[in-house]
Amino acid sequence: MKKDRKLVLVGTGFVGMSMAYTFLSTGGVDELVLIDVDTEKAIGETMDLQHGLPYARNNMIIKAGGYEECANAEVVVITAGTAQKPGQTRLDMTATNAKIIKSITESIMESGFDGIIVVASNPVDIMSYVVQKVSGLPESRVIGSGTLLDTARLRYLMSEYLGIAPSNIHALIMGEHGDSSFVPWTHAYIGTKNLLDYLDEEGRELSDLHEIYHQVQQAAYEIINRKKSTYYGIGLALNRLVQAIFNDENAILTLSVAQNGEYGHSDLYTGVPALINHEGIQKIIKLPLNEVDQAKFDQSANTLKEIIETIINPILNS
Repeated sequence: MKKDRKLVLVGTGFVGMSMAYTFLSTGGVDELVLIDVDTEKAIGETMDLQHGLPYARNNMIIKAGGYEECANAEVVVITAGTAQKPGQTRLDMTATNAKIIKSITESIMESGFDGIIVVASNPVDIMSYVVQKVSGLPESRVIGSGTLLDTARLRYLMSEYLGIAPSNIHALIMGEHGDSSFVPWTHAYIGTKNLLDYLDEEGRELSDLHEIYHQVQQAAYEIINRKKSTYYGIGLALNRLVQAIFNDENAILTLSVAQNGEYGHSDLYTGVPALINHEGIQKIIKLPLNEVDQAKFDQSANTLKEIIETIINPILNS
């Protein structure tokens, strides 16, 4: 019998531990298990978190363990893999991380796991595809963090530009969590008002939006060049995703989700708005993309398909 709200984290690097730390502040997890190839690090991280429990939002069990802990977990989050280095794109890490993620997924499934796997390892769209194919779990129960962080970056920067709270900015990033992502601006709103109409009324230039998107697209590179890696933002984004699952929210988030023709492509994972709850992905929200945005989606999808065909499938079949 599953224990409610048991979360297993595979990978105790900066991203994984940033997520783990957020749960001491927000609550929402009853049991947190840390798994890492470096068992001593996992134990050390566990001790560090445990010592903060007297000041945490609520009590929870925190421990280091092995893959057998996945057997009765509700959610497993994978953040393991090589980190992105300065000058390196997310897709540059594909082959190395695919082999790592394949092995991790096999270990998870050997435990008898039958819950939801959340993938945050980069390149996340490709790694989500790997996890689903190796695990054999329903596509609805393998979910990548996708463009959840990209969308948060977009809303923050637009908030700064417009002087409006991020909670009232409804805009999203679609496509690959990477260089071929895009913003469907015709589906962006300020409160309940179309963004493009709002900009026109305020006398703002459309070119400003393109500059904002460029800042979003380059954000990870800018941070990595300065501090070697990014982890706080994605840690909070993963908290949001896990909470949506545990709390059965029926929330709409921009996630890396298996495509089955909703936007004209199949047999790949990429970032789209999707409805998520305790059972995983319930449906993809289909937006009517204009010709320009559909072309961008096609380009992004084709970039991912080429990687799957040339790099991933040989690894999966080996």
